Amino acid sequence: MNQIVQPAIAIIGLGSMGYGMAQSLRRRGFAVTGYDISAEAMARFAAEGGAVAASPCEAARDADVLALVVVNAAQTESVLLGADGALSAMAPGGVVLACATMAPDAVRRLALAVRATGRDYLDTPISGGAVRAAAGELTIMGSGAHDTFARLKPVLDAMATRVYELGSDPGTGAAFKMVNQLLAGVHIAAACEAITFARALGLDLTRVYEVITASAGNSWMFENRVPNILEGDYSPRSAVNIFTKDLGIVADMGRGLNFPTPVASTALQMFLMTAAAGFGRDDDASVARMLAGLAGLDLPAGEA
Repeated sequence: MNQIVQPAIAIIGLGSMGYGMAQSLRRRGFAVTGYDISAEAMARFAAEGGAVAASPCEAARDADVLALVVVNAAQTESVLLGADGALSAMAPGGVVLACATMAPDAVRRLALAVRATGRDYLDTPISGGAVRAAAGELTIMGSGAHDTFARLKPVLDAMATRVYELGSDPGTGAAFKMVNQLLAGVHIAAACEAITFARALGLDLTRVYEVITASAGNSWMFENRVPNILEGDYSPRSAVNIFTKDLGIVADMGRGLNFPTPVASTALQMFLMTAAAGFGRDDDASVARMLAGLAGLDLPAGEA
């Protein structure tokens, strides 16, 4: 099947990931229309040359590709099938790229609804963070029809350096993403615990970061999140509430499989405690703030 060489692309969700994806596509010469509930994000995208729309339906009008970079299954369904649903506005034969982290069962249900309209659905959860999204260097854990992946290769390659085709059935990509999120959530919680433990020991946290990132105990999350803690900067790149959701899905899936997830469940409680402390919308490195508060410790403070 021929590739879609120059499709009309709509991106719903111009947050830390979706914004970078939209800009990566524009750098490759694609025309992108964006929509977000944040007027600030929309104004920024427009100022940088992107097209914006007043609603998801307007953004998706005659789009060949509709990328949904929203938070969860409920938002994905609302955008596609709600009162101002974008699905019916797409071009016939268009393709939905569903990037939100969600349970495999939700993916399969949404894929059926999309395919019933004659359009296609690729299960394309993403990983890599805001910096890699902006650089077009994401990882896509994809599942769906091989021919559809082949048609969209230029689009996917503009956003990601690694596009994994993990099976023909939507939901497989989502299952892979949940394995990733289990590890990501545990590693963030462990990194926050470790750096706060170092504070309790009276260590120089900058030196701790230097030594641990060169040692066997390092993780991508320690290396990525601890600088935010050292700078006292908890502006959300990935919010605490993301992991209350994602580790909650892991817990639900484990229960359904009669499979224990003790480490992930402990990490989930740490994120829930952090959200309960009032940091749910802040960066997930705020787990360190929650632990420091319990222990009566001070962490570095950012500029007021």
